Amino acid sequence: MAVPDYQSLMLPLLQLAGDAQEHLLGDAIETLAQQFGLTEADRKELLASGAQFRFDNRVGWARTYLKKAGLLQSPTRGRFCITERGQSILMRKPPRIDAKFLRQFPEFLDFQHASRHPSKPGDQDEIATPEEQLEASYQTLRQALAQELLDKAKRCKPAFFERLVVDLLVAMGYGGSRKDASQAIGRTGDEGVDGIIKEDSLGLDVVCVQAKRWNGTVGRPIVQAFAGSLMGQKAKKGVFITTSQFSQDARDFTGKIDTKIVLIDGPQLADLMIDHGIGVTEAARYLVMKSDQDYFAED
Repeated sequence: MAVPDYQSLMLPLLQLAGDAQEHLLGDAIETLAQQFGLTEADRKELLASGAQFRFDNRVGWARTYLKKAGLLQSPTRGRFCITERGQSILMRKPPRIDAKFLRQFPEFLDFQHASRHPSKPGDQDEIATPEEQLEASYQTLRQALAQELLDKAKRCKPAFFERLVVDLLVAMGYGGSRKDASQAIGRTGDEGVDGIIKEDSLGLDVVCVQAKRWNGTVGRPIVQAFAGSLMGQKAKKGVFITTSQFSQDARDFTGKIDTKIVLIDGPQLADLMIDHGIGVTEAARYLVMKSDQDYFAED
């Protein structure tokens, strides 16, 4: 099943604390995971940043929202328990507790106003934690940037595209020095190979490169011809880079041969450019902080 959103976790978390005992967040996460029947794959699902498990993040925010509404409290470091207000809410047996429900409490309204990003009924905020909202916005910006880079790559002149490929390969650790790589790419121009670069700075192995601005789908015959050219160069590895896409038949072909050929299509090319800082510059940086529990720990 899908990982439940953080608002769906509020009532189960409050009910778990209804025994009036102190609970560790980690224990609560395990209990709720079993209660919702989450699989191992569900538990291992990460936020886009890869910094935290999605379910753990959502349980954490469910606890935070309940604390801001005065239904839970933290008597000691790392632990939480129910409050009298929380007990009174459970006695009312609400079918669901969510942000709309919590807005009846002034403390929660103050918290939302202080965040300067109040939730509105029906908004994505109702199901996404703040980290998920931030990462969704980041992914939207990244996708727009990737499309812009790909459009530019398709329109640039062949010589400039060749330089782009050189810059990317060097940034990824291939080709030795940039001078070595720039001399290698574009020198052969025959037998379906645009260049031969070093796999590492020591030149222990070589990689054949085919880099083409393309509008249509690159099919199996073209990739097969590239594979044949590797044999002529006595190379066992190759990289085929295009601004378009590869047919499924072409991708299947590379999995059936002994020669190792990596196919990089337009979207992947754009992602690699972003990841390795090619053709992009930093516009803004947002540092997300959290409280330092060790700082506030008493001796």
